[in-house]
Amino acid sequence: MPIPPVPGSGPDRKVILLKPRGFCAGVVRAIDVVEIALDLYGSPIYVRKEIVHNRYVVDELRRAGAIFVEELDEVPEGARVIFSAHGVSPAVRAQAVERRLQVIDATCPLVTKVHLEAVRFARSGHTIVLIGHRDHDEVIGTLGEAPGHTFLVSSVADVDRLAPPDPRRIAYLTQTTLSLDETRHIVARLKQRFPEIQEPPAQDICYATENRQLAVKAVVPLCDVLLVVGSQNSSNSKRLVEVSNNSGVPAYLVDDAQEVNPRWLAGANTVAVTAGASAPEHLVQELIEALRRAGYNRLEGMDLKEEDVRFTLPAQLVQVTRRPVAISTQ
Repeated sequence: MPIPPVPGSGPDRKVILLKPRGFCAGVVRAIDVVEIALDLYGSPIYVRKEIVHNRYVVDELRRAGAIFVEELDEVPEGARVIFSAHGVSPAVRAQAVERRLQVIDATCPLVTKVHLEAVRFARSGHTIVLIGHRDHDEVIGTLGEAPGHTFLVSSVADVDRLAPPDPRRIAYLTQTTLSLDETRHIVARLKQRFPEIQEPPAQDICYATENRQLAVKAVVPLCDVLLVVGSQNSSNSKRLVEVSNNSGVPAYLVDDAQEVNPRWLAGANTVAVTAGASAPEHLVQELIEALRRAGYNRLEGMDLKEEDVRFTLPAQLVQVTRRPVAISTQ
């Protein structure tokens, strides 16, 4: 259903389109992995969990021949399976070996970085505090690297309840798609309680998550409403909504233009639009067109930062295709 014309529409109504927005390097790589695997090997190609958290992407790959499963016991022995961008635990990798599955690992390299840090801290005898959301696929995979050494926290209150065996040997890591502000408060409290806490060599929150949140912070003084294109299970998309709401500008997460409630736009002269890191650009453009038809006739861009991040394909595909993936995102 199209967005109906907004009362009072005129030349002063406008849309501010944020950049960077949309696909990050890890998402493009993961989607490429599935598409290349289908081209090379044909269907069936199994994918454990959603390759990225966007229902349009998953549905499109399903139509192309990918078979999405929740767990590996749904995959026939010896079949080819892809691990999603969010990563998996060592237990899942072991199960894949047991079932003689041909694994193609599409885990985002920035998620792999966090896994390796968890292994390193656990081996050095540290208790690990993982900042993240309990049911998120990325967190489940990271927790599996050192389950006997890791505490999960999602708030300052969780930090206050921590009782590590040795407060002097403790380290923290974070999920890659968290709110910068919320994480900052949690880390500050960790450092208050545990002055000797070790931190990751570089920030775990990924560049795309950070850039999209900073873009939202830059636009909120200029807009009346923010629309974020992304699915409800997309952590980084939900964080963009939170950043705007916390700044006093109402924000709404939509899969596509059809989910926009006209009441959200009542009295709004300026609507800002962005997209989470797993949302396809064509959905953004369809939303822009729907807003134009509703009376938002002016379109302005707000470009905060160019992203040109390059990730190679997984080794399993590089050996076959002999080509890397070069990515430049929105």
